[in-house]
Amino acid sequence: MVKVNGENYDFAGLTVLEMLGKLGFSTERIAVEINLEIVPKASYSAAALKDEDTVEVVSFVGGG
Repeated sequence: MVKVNGENYDFAGLTVLEMLGKLGFSTERIAVEINLEIVPKASYSAAALKDEDTVEVVSFVGGG
């Protein structure tokens, strides 16, 4: 199981890009952190999730 934003999912073995697609996130205006390490956007298609990873997906909102 992989914990994403506090919820458990059976995402072990997926890439970050695949996970984002399953959760309905666009890669625009987000940041992804796995086990307290920020994942560069260029690595989303190569970074594989492992069992017991903790992932945080943060969306950026503009305003002013």
